[in-house]
Amino acid sequence: MNPWLRPFSYSSLKQFETCPRQYGEITVHRNFKNVFTSPRGDYGDRLHKTAEAYIHYGGSIDADFEFLRPTLDVLKNSRGTCLTEHKMGVSHNGDALPWNSNERWFQGIADIVITSDSPIAKVLDFKTGDVRYADTDQLELMALLIFAHYPHVKYVKGRLLFVLSQQIRDRNVDIKEKDRLYQKYRERDARRLGAIEANNFPAKESGLCKKHCVVLTCPHNGRK
Repeated sequence: MNPWLRPFSYSSLKQFETCPRQYGEITVHRNFKNVFTSPRGDYGDRLHKTAEAYIHYGGSIDADFEFLRPTLDVLKNSRGTCLTEHKMGVSHNGDALPWNSNERWFQGIADIVITSDSPIAKVLDFKTGDVRYADTDQLELMALLIFAHYPHVKYVKGRLLFVLSQQIRDRNVDIKEKDRLYQKYRERDARRLGAIEANNFPAKESGLCKKHCVVLTCPHNGRK
């Protein structure tokens, strides 16, 4: 496949930057399947499904997530349209594209997007991990997707909500930042595309190798 036709998402770009070997084995060559390796991963999946169902249909909430009801009620009753698990794609030139378009450059699924006729939109992502590893790059990419899909939006208020610690990290993006951010991610993505073209994915050891990586053929893996 032409590397330029292989889109990225926030998670796949982070996977590549964390460990090119893992990215190559899972995403490019598909030698291993990326599965949850800890209970917290399954918890996060259930949380997202619960939030989506409650916002759209109301009703009961699993006891594990009852603490989220006030937050979900606020989101549900926000002015405008509240979209959940909202899929968006964008071309290399910044044009809005469907999620499954073959021409998309990057894509993203927003947990929550709130839009109206206002030039201000909101995007929120639920996190079950440790706030110490907060990364607002995800909110920057979501803002670029929103600017492409909702041309009247000039400002995106982004928030990561760490549900277990009840902490937040915000990143608001003004449309004046758009060109700079596109350049930032083009440069980062160029390294990923270069690795695909050269089929060169060196291993990069980290604290996740021994217990959480599914690439069992890597010498740093401890789950063999």
